[in-house]
Amino acid sequence: MALISTGNTLSAEVLQPGFVFQSDGFGLVTGSATYKIDRTVSSTMTVRGQAFPQYPYTYTKAHKSSQSWDNLEVKTIKVDYVGIDPTINGGSMTNANTSVANGLTAENITSHPNFFTAATGYGGLPLAGLPTDFPFDTYNDSTLGPLVNAKNVDTGEIVVVPSSQGYNGACFETGKGGRFIGFVDPEVPDLYGKTQYLSRTTTYSGVIYVDDASYVQALYALLGTATSSDSWGIFKLIPAWGPVGTGDFGNQNLLSQVNVEEYGLLYKVMYEIRYSVEGWPLDVYKNI
Repeated sequence: MALISTGNTLSAEVLQPGFVFQSDGFGLVTGSATYKIDRTVSSTMTVRGQAFPQYPYTYTKAHKSSQSWDNLEVKTIKVDYVGIDPTINGGSMTNANTSVANGLTAENITSHPNFFTAATGYGGLPLAGLPTDFPFDTYNDSTLGPLVNAKNVDTGEIVVVPSSQGYNGACFETGKGGRFIGFVDPEVPDLYGKTQYLSRTTTYSGVIYVDDASYVQALYALLGTATSSDSWGIFKLIPAWGPVGTGDFGNQNLLSQVNVEEYGLLYKVMYEIRYSVEGWPLDVYKNI
């Protein structure tokens, strides 16, 4: 039986009822739509970046598509769209969607805030102290630590001398400090043999979407910089509940990772921020 064609010839795509769009609450809008067309006709709706044809979602662009060849020589096209709500930052970027992980990680015990000088909230005395805490501004000779090689300042000869010791059996190579050997006094069992401690670690993970590669390049340039605010330039990456400010050493939040992938005509930027209550030292990290 021959096919009899009537009605719309479907020489161009016909948008079907029931298209759906949704917002993630941070400015990213995604949607899906279905079209019908004659199976012999090529469609432009499948082209990445093609705009959705109906108001108010014309700012969204095609991201990916699928096609099926149906009965009666009809082709069905399904297209996924993505865009940035034009009422959010003018449609140039979404607001940051950020989460935070808090935990403990092993760090060298010499980086402990109570190691060399007494810090508020700890036991009173520092773990090791400074050479200036002892007579003659040097740590005491250790009777518990290993012997070490040292250079005689007068002759240049290498000689074997005792290592040095601060509070709690904290053992160093020289009376002025040098390499930290460890805690060598068994009468201080909570520290004996310890070279590491568990330090609090806070890491933010977030994502923003931007509509221009220049924003991506600007974020790349900011990688490894620390801020005292919630932003890096025009990029507000820390939520209102996140701590900000400056510690003893520098700005507290460091942009530590920036990863990018294309999403339709947008750029999905995934970033990480590391928080330090002491701050990131200006002589090591750029503070902005």
